[in-house]
Amino acid sequence: MQSQKSGLRVGVSAMSPRDGVDMTRSGVSRRAALRVLASATSVLALEGCAALSANAPTYDAAALSSNPTLLVATTRKSVNGARERPWFGTERAGRTTFARARLVPPDDSRFSLASMGLDDWRLGSVETVGTVADLVGQSPTRDVLLYVHGFNQTFETTALDAAHLSYGIRFSGETMIFSWPSRAKLLDYGYDRESAMWSRDALQEVFSGLIATPAVGRVHIVAHSIGTMLTLEALRQIYDLHGGVVVEKIGAVVFASPDIDVDVFSSSVQRIGPIAGKITVITATNDRALAVSSWIAGGTKRVGAAEKAQLERLGLRVIDASAQGWGLINHDLFLSNAKIRQVVRAAIDGRPVGGA
Repeated sequence: MQSQKSGLRVGVSAMSPRDGVDMTRSGVSRRAALRVLASATSVLALEGCAALSANAPTYDAAALSSNPTLLVATTRKSVNGARERPWFGTERAGRTTFARARLVPPDDSRFSLASMGLDDWRLGSVETVGTVADLVGQSPTRDVLLYVHGFNQTFETTALDAAHLSYGIRFSGETMIFSWPSRAKLLDYGYDRESAMWSRDALQEVFSGLIATPAVGRVHIVAHSIGTMLTLEALRQIYDLHGGVVVEKIGAVVFASPDIDVDVFSSSVQRIGPIAGKITVITATNDRALAVSSWIAGGTKRVGAAEKAQLERLGLRVIDASAQGWGLINHDLFLSNAKIRQVVRAAIDGRPVGGA
C-alpha cells in the first residue's frame, strides 16, 4: 500500500481516537451497530493496505480470551457497595477504589450474534480489593495496559471500551482502567473537565503503585480525550517526584484525540523528561468533538485537532488519522478503526508504523 492511499499519515520529529451507552444483555450498543458497518469497511480498507499489514507480527491471543478480567482503579463513588450494576456512579469518592471486574465475552462461534456484530462484551461482576499490589498479586511479571477514558463515559462503558481495545490489539498482559467520575451527560462537559483534573493525584498514586510492584513489567498507557489532560498532569507529577527512576517502567504512552490546549500541552511535555519520547499522539483535523471543545474553550486549538507538523516540533510521534474517519464525529478512531488500533499495538511493541 502506498502511503498516499492508506490515508494514514505518520510523523516522527528529527529529535528522535461519544456517547455513554447502556450495554444490556438484550440490547445492542451503538458501537456494536457501528462495528457491523466497520467490519465491511475494514475488509475493503485492509485489502488496499498490504504494506502496513505485511510487516505486522503474528500476535498471540489476547490475555482477555483466557482470563476476561479487568483491573480497576476508580475515583467514582460506589453504588450499593459496588455489588451490582452500575457498580460505580458519577459522583466523586473520598478515596480511590481498587477492584477486579469480571467480563462476559461475546460468543465467538461461527454462526453467533457476535459473528454479525450483534453481540458484545458485557460486564458481569465487580470485586473490590485493597491496593494496587492486591490487584496484581504475586503472578509472574507481566506488562499492564492502563486505559484512561474521556468525556461522557460511565464506569461500564469505560470497562467495555478497554476490553475492546485490549482484545482488538491482542494485548498479552493485564488490562486496567482508571475511571474518573464523568457525569456521562453530553451537556456536562465542564463537570467532567473538573472531575478529571480532580483525579490527577489519584492517578499519580496508581502509577506509583504499579511502578513499585515487582509483578508489573512495563506500564503502557492509552488515554483518550479529556483523559489525556489528566494523564499528562499525573505523569508530570510522578516525574517531578521520582525523576528518571520511573522512565524505565513506563512503556508506550498513546494520547488519542487529546482534548487539551496546545500551549498547555507543549509546556507539560517539556517537563516530563524522557517520558516525552515515549508519546504517540493520534490526531484528526476533522474531529468534530474537538471542534466543539475548542469553541467552548474560547477558540483555543486542541491537540487532537492540531496540524501534525506543529506537534512534531515537540519531538513526538504523530499519527494523522484524518482520512481514516468515516463517521460524523471521528473522535474514537483508536477503538473503531482497525488501522488505528495497529498504531496502538505498534507503539506498545516499539515498532515504527507505516515506515515511519
